[in-house]
Amino acid sequence: MITVNNLSLQFGADTLFSRVDLQFTPGNCYGVIGANGSGKSSFLKILAGELEQSTGAVEIKSDVRMSVLKQDQNMYDEFTVMETVIMGNARLYECGREKDELYNKEDFSDEDGIRAAELEEEYAELGGWEAESDASVLLQGLGIPTSLHDVAMSDMKPRQKVKVLLAQALFGKPDIILLDEPTNNLDVGSVVWLEDFLMDYEGTVIVVAHDRFFLNTVCTHIVDIDFGKIKMYVGNYDFWYDSSQLIQKLLKEKNKKNEDKIAELEEFVRRFSANKSKSRQATSRKKLIEKIKIEEMPASTRRYPWVGFKAEREPGKDRLFVTDLSKAVDGSKVLDNLNIIMGRDDKIALIGEDENTITLMFKLLAGELEPDGGEIKWGVSTTQSYFPKDNTVYFEDSELTIIDWIRQYSEDKRESYLRTFLGRMLFTGDDVYKEVRVLSGGEKVRCMLSRLMLSGASILLLDQPTQHLDLESVAALNNGLTDFKGNVIFTTHDHQLIQTVANRIIEFKDGEVIDRQMTYDEYIELTKI
Repeated sequence: MITVNNLSLQFGADTLFSRVDLQFTPGNCYGVIGANGSGKSSFLKILAGELEQSTGAVEIKSDVRMSVLKQDQNMYDEFTVMETVIMGNARLYECGREKDELYNKEDFSDEDGIRAAELEEEYAELGGWEAESDASVLLQGLGIPTSLHDVAMSDMKPRQKVKVLLAQALFGKPDIILLDEPTNNLDVGSVVWLEDFLMDYEGTVIVVAHDRFFLNTVCTHIVDIDFGKIKMYVGNYDFWYDSSQLIQKLLKEKNKKNEDKIAELEEFVRRFSANKSKSRQATSRKKLIEKIKIEEMPASTRRYPWVGFKAEREPGKDRLFVTDLSKAVDGSKVLDNLNIIMGRDDKIALIGEDENTITLMFKLLAGELEPDGGEIKWGVSTTQSYFPKDNTVYFEDSELTIIDWIRQYSEDKRESYLRTFLGRMLFTGDDVYKEVRVLSGGEKVRCMLSRLMLSGASILLLDQPTQHLDLESVAALNNGLTDFKGNVIFTTHDHQLIQTVANRIIEFKDGEVIDRQMTYDEYIELTKI
């Protein structure tokens, strides 16, 4: 158990949160959410003992072992993959290392023998003899084959290092696991494996994530950072979100009687707790929702941008023809005789572990690169707008303010119109006069989405549009793409976005292209079979 008493954190004159009192208990998974900059990662660092709080205390029993997902991919480059994972249990690793050093001594003494015996006993109690096999199970579950287990970390690719560090955090059955964005850069299979692992885990999990589907699947509680406070609610993310929106709606209806409010909320709780399809959690976890008290339900101060796309004109039946497309990179053929015909109702998600191949495909579709062979032909009445994965070129050398930057892409140049438009994208007041080159990653993404909305294109090409976005902005983008009547070709790590928007999945896998007209969940089930 972790007990948090009267916790607060200040940076200078700014208070991120204060007077926080919480308890985290075994058998539960807590999803930490909050707007960008609210203090999610800082809160995890305080729990891990990596950051000093301003006031209050975090109490954890001395015999409890905590494991933390490391963020520095290069800190274990001098070790092998197997060693790195086992180092997740620091005492076990040190015990094994000291034991090996004793046995390798040329002048092995009686004292060394006594010490070795003590170490052997401790090593066995810590599960040392099963350590490599246990680590191997974790690595293989995350997609790291046995052929790489003795490879140096310095020789591993960045996405492989992420998986190894995640295996390290899960190794050795720790009592508490702290995970900051564990699904970043994980492929579908690894995320599904991680979900299953965490749902079966008997300890305490505290996780920061921007993946709504992941939070819905694994979380029994939501820890919300808002109003400068941190509050805990029973249920997964969807339950928190729906109840928060309902609370806000009811609070605005001031003429509504309290009894009606309570009745509606109680009915909402009953409906939600009876819905077994909300996630894959066990029924016992569902019962937690039934215990919630109406007064404990959240009201949020968060603001949601408005994202909406509308084609200026309806295109004809011909949308896109990709014929015998080939492209090589550094002499190696990446795309080979690729054929795609896009139908009038298609919303296509491109998926695959090699994101460089997917980005290459987007650049070809957008006309930024020319194919080595084959043809890309758009319908004559279609228009396309492209959201690149790297938007640096749009901002780095620009001295324009936000309002002047967006004016470039708007037919209506009036200040009043542009301010209203930007206000819906959460750029209000003097914010519109900030220079775009100093914007945060999330602000730049909102600018790029604004550019797409103003384009009036009938076909949208989006390469990782959810990067740098908070949960609120991802939800708004999700709604905008779902409601869009035109075609979309996109890629993202957000499971829920793919599931709710795409009706066709194209996977690039080991030089092969798999094309299926189905939802994302149906595709995942198909690949399992």
